[in-house]
Amino acid sequence: MRIVQIIDSLEAGGAERMAVNYANGLADHVDFSGLIVTRKEGVLLKQISEKVPYFFLKKKKSLDFLALCRLRKFVSKNKVEVVHAHSTSYFIALLLKLVYPSVKIIWHDHYGDSEFLDERPTRLLKIALPYFSGILVVNQKLKNWAIKELNFSNSLFLPNFVNEENYFTVVKSAILHGVEGKRIVCLANLRFQKNHFLVLRMAEKLKKVKLDWTFHLVGKDFKDEYSTAIKKEIIDKGLSENVFIYDSQSDIATILEQSTIAILSSQSEGLPVALLEYGLHRKPVLVTDVGEIATVVIHGKNGLVIALEDEVLFYDSLLDLINDEVLREQLGNSFYKTINEQYNEQIVIKQYVNWLKLTIKND
Repeated sequence: MRIVQIIDSLEAGGAERMAVNYANGLADHVDFSGLIVTRKEGVLLKQISEKVPYFFLKKKKSLDFLALCRLRKFVSKNKVEVVHAHSTSYFIALLLKLVYPSVKIIWHDHYGDSEFLDERPTRLLKIALPYFSGILVVNQKLKNWAIKELNFSNSLFLPNFVNEENYFTVVKSAILHGVEGKRIVCLANLRFQKNHFLVLRMAEKLKKVKLDWTFHLVGKDFKDEYSTAIKKEIIDKGLSENVFIYDSQSDIATILEQSTIAILSSQSEGLPVALLEYGLHRKPVLVTDVGEIATVVIHGKNGLVIALEDEVLFYDSLLDLINDEVLREQLGNSFYKTINEQYNEQIVIKQYVNWLKLTIKND
């Protein structure tokens, strides 16, 4: 089987990480596993395996026929059978299908606002649907939505996964501010649904009780209105020595090694890759109960899961982790076991390849 992943950028987002993970993970399981980036490279470029042929399309606009020609040439030259298009990259995959009909298109839906699916636009998707051989989704809600709203039956829910090799071979470079042993990390791009203002309110509460723990926001800074509002809040609340923003980072392993507690404050999620990375590094986690998070983190067993609206309990739970080193160690070790056993590359890739073979056979 000859497969290529397509993603719009290599910024450090969940869909982007999974495109790299699939390309790397498939390299030892299929005849050809490539990776194509359409618009923009980024920090994840360093995580692409040497076994994976890589091609940057340099796409400039939505209808870029030169980029489409370059894509068709790459696919033809490498005799690609399956194009696995992540998120919005399905559009150029659709155009490719029109000029190279023999290729099979798999769409991977990473939609992060799974709490607000009723508001999701579908017009372009429904135009593209007849050209898809299958749909992969990152949570059960998206699968139900694909069946009900798109009337597409060949959809498969596969959880996101992590590979230790991807995270521990990057050159160590990141250095966090704050006191060693008292750092709280939040791996999340600066987007509205990630709800960073809850983190800022936690920081303000800790400052008032004179605890010298610090918060570290690691993720793409889009320099937009949301980002500006976060930075203004940090200044207005006098949190410049309590909350630090780092933008995208490729060296997630070193960042997590320097962190003591890992949190997610999201108001909407699928199955965040950041959560799996926390487990891979044995971090005690405090997370909101959205998306598929509660299927991974079992409250009190391998982490702490709090209802989104219960800010008081979120703060009290954070204090529990701060004040109890034994609890942190127990939860971190238990969470590592969960991720290692259930969200490991080998398990997911095997399911994926089996489904793909059946999909191609029946298409």
